[in-house]
Amino acid sequence: MVGDRLRAHGRATSFRTSMDLFDTTQIGLERALLGSSMRQQAIAQNIANVNTPGYRRQDVDFQSALHAAWDQGQSSVQRVSPTVQTDQSSVMRADGSSVDIDNEAATQAKNGLQYEAITSLMKTRVAILKSAIGGV
Repeated sequence: MVGDRLRAHGRATSFRTSMDLFDTTQIGLERALLGSSMRQQAIAQNIANVNTPGYRRQDVDFQSALHAAWDQGQSSVQRVSPTVQTDQSSVMRADGSSVDIDNEAATQAKNGLQYEAITSLMKTRVAILKSAIGGV
């Protein structure tokens, strides 16, 4: 980096002159956006298969993985990779399906709000960066 060292009283002192554009917060927001998008797809599959006998609902739990990785730092947050998992704890109906349409609709609404909140935060961060570099 330019300006990594400064001479102060005859000694080299480290300092930082640049900012990481992709800090832990930004990477965490990107992972959360990916997880929320994957969750929306899983919910859509659940709703599409509500009347399919033997179908097990699926979900994406990205929040707990991000929460656990957050205290470990940026590299741990970067490694968070949300995955679709079959929900083994859901109650089975008589036809063997574990999809409850009311629960899926509520989960879909909540996930949609979370997705919008994440995108709003990301837009705000970009606006702040643009403002800082003199953009419009």
